[in-house]
Amino acid sequence: MGSLPIAVSGTTVQGGSCRWWWWCNNRNNTAKSCNNNSNGVGGSNDRCANSSAFVFFMVSFVCLASIAGIYCRLLLPPNVHTTLSKLGCNEDNEGSWSIGVYYGDSPFNLKPIEEANVWRNKSAAWPVANPVVTCASASGASFPSNFVADPFLYVQGEILYLFFEAKNSITMQGDIGVARSTDKGATWEQLGVALDEDWHLSYPYVFDYNGNTYMMPEGSAKGDLRLYRAVKFPTEWKLEKVIMKKPLVDSFIIQHDGKYWLFGSDHSGIGAKKNGQLEIWYSSSPLGPWKPHKKNPIYNTDKSKGARNGGRPFLYDGHLYRAGQDCGETYGRRLRLFKIEALTPTEYKEFEVPLGLKESMKGRNAWNGARSHQLDVQQLSSGEWVAVMDGDRVPSGDVNRRFIFGFASVLGVVMLVILFGMLLGAVKGLVPLSWCPHNIGKRSDVPFDWERSSLLSNRMRLFCSRLNRASSSLRARIKPKTCSGGFVLALIFLSTVVLMCTGVKYIYGGSGAQEAYPLNGQYSQFTLLTMTYDARLWNLKMYVKHYSRCSSVREIVVVWNKGQAPELSELDSAVPVRIRVEEQNSLNNRFKLDPLIETRAVLELDDDIMMPCDDVERGFKVWREHPEKIVGFYPRLADGNPLKYRAENHAREHNGYNMILTGAAFMDSKMAFEKYWSKEAEAGRDIVDKLFNCEDVLLNYLYANASSSSSSSTVEYVKPAWAIDTSKFSGVAISRNTQTHYGLRSSCLQKFSEMYGSISSRKSEFHHRNDGWDV
Repeated sequence: MGSLPIAVSGTTVQGGSCRWWWWCNNRNNTAKSCNNNSNGVGGSNDRCANSSAFVFFMVSFVCLASIAGIYCRLLLPPNVHTTLSKLGCNEDNEGSWSIGVYYGDSPFNLKPIEEANVWRNKSAAWPVANPVVTCASASGASFPSNFVADPFLYVQGEILYLFFEAKNSITMQGDIGVARSTDKGATWEQLGVALDEDWHLSYPYVFDYNGNTYMMPEGSAKGDLRLYRAVKFPTEWKLEKVIMKKPLVDSFIIQHDGKYWLFGSDHSGIGAKKNGQLEIWYSSSPLGPWKPHKKNPIYNTDKSKGARNGGRPFLYDGHLYRAGQDCGETYGRRLRLFKIEALTPTEYKEFEVPLGLKESMKGRNAWNGARSHQLDVQQLSSGEWVAVMDGDRVPSGDVNRRFIFGFASVLGVVMLVILFGMLLGAVKGLVPLSWCPHNIGKRSDVPFDWERSSLLSNRMRLFCSRLNRASSSLRARIKPKTCSGGFVLALIFLSTVVLMCTGVKYIYGGSGAQEAYPLNGQYSQFTLLTMTYDARLWNLKMYVKHYSRCSSVREIVVVWNKGQAPELSELDSAVPVRIRVEEQNSLNNRFKLDPLIETRAVLELDDDIMMPCDDVERGFKVWREHPEKIVGFYPRLADGNPLKYRAENHAREHNGYNMILTGAAFMDSKMAFEKYWSKEAEAGRDIVDKLFNCEDVLLNYLYANASSSSSSSTVEYVKPAWAIDTSKFSGVAISRNTQTHYGLRSSCLQKFSEMYGSISSRKSEFHHRNDGWDV
């Protein structure tokens, strides 16, 4: 830092603070000292100035780094994708593709697996949610992968085989992976690498012909199109034939009207538009020879038109359909479906039809929020249709784009810091004073003989001299000591902070997605439930808009206790919202049995609590590990004689907790609600209605009472990165008088202890889990 070519007035910093204006007020005295020590020698002035520059920029760096660190800690979500596997799942400029499963009674009525309500106890997936195959799935089977994409199904009776591209984390090229499912795609056993060549492979189109199983992967890097035959299905394949000496991409072969048709794109030709070109070839056999269609290229158009193939074609109601990729906004942005009207050696016609799949409104928080570019849909023997589709939460080139934006932001920070120093008078010039003609004092001219002989050097020195004078000119115009000048300084400072945080976000913050955390390789979903009334509608609107974008939220249930319920159109939600209007204004309604809830997990979350989606996802992961417990974000310790209700700091002082406030807690909806509305809880519910308080305390006692061990904990704590109480802004907080509120709760503790037994012995310590989330 000390060698930076910037001349700064001498300064002194007190206590390492960021008070740059203090330097401005004291710069004259320090400058005199530097001038006296220099004895009129320009080089000494430079050394003094450079020393001051070092201090100036070091303090600037410390201040901005501190701000950036706080920003990272509180606002940047962790990059979950890179933590899924120790071997793979690295950030890749091609994306973070994964694979999902869909079911339907037709190819035009496909629903994601979570809507089929498939449950798997082993992975605590109630229900199983997409994606079902990820980079972690492949990496866990000992072939480290950054992503998985281009899925193709091969149906063999009741067994499904899935072939896909796996981007190797070591060689950085695509290999063909294979997995097997015996439960219609809910779980997949990774079988390993099916095909690995010295060049990139993808798009593993698998089909049967004459009793053999063939694979035709894309290998355009080799410059041809190859056909492989299964020697030992599904993991051993042998090259059967090079069927075309063209680098076709995303090709498939279908049988239609007594001929075999090969569809593919050749981007190597002169004038070929990448991702906008399509060719058709035909033959009497998949092994060739192949003849070109008379109208080749069928398409050579805009890349958004769906020319490039997007998966296996399918036959439905006697009509043939082709999926194509819309690469307009980014590569593989979305799928477009085309109904083929005419396919002959001389004619080809198709027109677009609706695919019937809804795009997620969760953006990058959804596994396929940014793009989907491959679909394979097939009919099972039962008549049901099953499909696999890949998806990505980021656009193509996202890593490079973030680096460029981050670097540009940091460069902007450097420029603004220099400008800030110039306005304060701390920065006198942008180059060493001894380089400028008007500042040359007594010095040896020998080292600069080369400059005299160079017209370019003279011009450069003149330009540097003008730059140095810009500092004084700029300071004279803006006048930092005036109100307007102070406003400019404040604006520059704020701009610097914003740019610094932006740069850190792009460089360090990953994709910006707040992803779900898998358990045993599987994802799941939960229902979000909140209780509110008409005076808190402002809170509810903000609540729904924020939490509906969280990755694992399936549905939001609003328990409406009082007043006129809002219309659903008033709420901006990315998931279905259901408003359950109650007849009586009771806190017991929070835990009412609701047969319409389709997930096992429910997050009871008050409408005045705002926290990051990442905190919610971490809490859901911990609950899936402990579904028999209440898992939440606000711990309490009920102890003393008599029992007394205290705030969280009391629990931390005693390093333990035995209750979790259910205003922000995960629970098993069936177990929790049945306990709460059991016969033995009737007296407790009466107390809740009488005091209009303590429903969460009662549920904690009911959980503890149901536990077989008198000392085992029935709660788990997850620390949120931050949480905001929005009722403070709207003025509709329910518990305004803290002392009265705590007094009522202390009374509840004593009464519930008499009814259901004490919970004092059920203490859990902070830091007892290995995930680091209960600190």
